Amino acid sequence: MSTGALTLILTAAVFHAVWNLAAKTARGDTTVFVWCYFTLGGLLCLPVGLVQMLRTGAAYGWELVAAALVSAVIHIGYATLLQTGYRRADLGVVYPVARGVGPVLTMVVAVGLLGERPGIAALTGGAVVVGGILIVTGRRLLRRGDRLRTGLLYGSATGAAIAAYTLWDSFAVTALGLEPILYFALSSVLQSAVMLPWVLRRRSLIRPTWRTDRRPVIIVAALSPLAYILVLYAMTTTPVALVAPVRESSIVIGALLAWWLFKEPDPVRRTLGAAVVCAGIGLIISG
Repeated sequence: MSTGALTLILTAAVFHAVWNLAAKTARGDTTVFVWCYFTLGGLLCLPVGLVQMLRTGAAYGWELVAAALVSAVIHIGYATLLQTGYRRADLGVVYPVARGVGPVLTMVVAVGLLGERPGIAALTGGAVVVGGILIVTGRRLLRRGDRLRTGLLYGSATGAAIAAYTLWDSFAVTALGLEPILYFALSSVLQSAVMLPWVLRRRSLIRPTWRTDRRPVIIVAALSPLAYILVLYAMTTTPVALVAPVRESSIVIGALLAWWLFKEPDPVRRTLGAAVVCAGIGLIISG
């Protein structure tokens, strides 16, 4: 993995951790909240994507709209599962389970079905990254109770959605050769359009949700697209089996930020987990 790709992915991980912390603070209607940040994110990205298309002179056919529509549907499922999980369970369970399950499934499919062949050191590094994530949040996962089971359920389902959109988006920007910014922007617009019928049924909740959650909507709408576009560009030069585990270092960043901002316990365990993740990233780079 090149230094440039690593820089893109780690920067994206920071943005990802921050927007997930913001999403956890949302208190309005889940569907309306997700639609609001999809819509605002699309409005922010689409002009940039169109300018990039004009600048590069790229021309696309049906594949751009079709690929963006598939991505939109998967992302709607992902965002709804994630936000519902945050509403019904602890971030400290949903987030690490989701971000741990996602790269494991991605690597299994990428290696087993797509024929990607990263080196042994790189694959070992991916496993070490996942292990570090579990260390960061391990004690939370050992707790019993309905809230934990709910967190495990939504976290696992969200992780499956993460693997699905990671693999699909990698296919879109590599095999189909789509421009990442334009592809993501169109996908965001389609996400908003697909969700609109459900949102119209809740039209009475749009204004109170915006009034309550305006700040997290703006944060997610700005940082989520930026984080994901950086990852898409990394995928154009780096196998998805390597991108997936490194991007999940966001859980370590998120855990440390949660400890710093919300005074969550166990700073020693969190620091140890962060060190393990860094060691895994080192193995991935060497592979």
